[in-house]
Amino acid sequence: MSLFEPSTRLDFDPLRLSARPLAVKSAFVLAGTLILALASQISVPMVPVPITMQTFALTMIGALYGWRLGGLTVLAWLAEAMVGFPVLANGAGGLAPFMGPTAGYLVSFPIIAALAGWLAARGWTGDRIVLSFSAHLAANILCLAIGGLWLAYLLGMEKAWLFGVAPFILGAVLKSALAAAALKAVRVYTGR
Repeated sequence: MSLFEPSTRLDFDPLRLSARPLAVKSAFVLAGTLILALASQISVPMVPVPITMQTFALTMIGALYGWRLGGLTVLAWLAEAMVGFPVLANGAGGLAPFMGPTAGYLVSFPIIAALAGWLAARGWTGDRIVLSFSAHLAANILCLAIGGLWLAYLLGMEKAWLFGVAPFILGAVLKSALAAAALKAVRVYTGR
């Protein structure tokens, strides 16, 4: 079994990635990194952490690609950022974002994509709109928790809550609802 091959049948595989050859999966990884880079540029500048569409794209890639390929796609995107490609929010790249206030969020990204994919494979998506919403919200809350802990280390707990968690809760709820609705539409469109 490889990183690309699922160990069990997926309940939700609208792109039929589990049956595709390695070359096709690799192309999806590359396309996913491009989608993540574009979603990162949809940004509302805030200090110390901007609001972006990254978490929406991350959980969608996890759900659509599956936890293994989704997590690998996010790791590839973060590797692009580390080598200096301007793929993060506001065109950031290089090592600085991995050491500053956004580091905790960046560390959480492959975890939340994998969580969304793992839950989707267990039926928490598609026609099960409440479970789908819950899966995406759980992933978003995990992102805020990990990012907030890193900010608390840097700035203290009160500032971390005020600037790195609280302003993002409503966005997490809205992005989770959007993801659940989009995945319901994908389920209807693909008939699977």
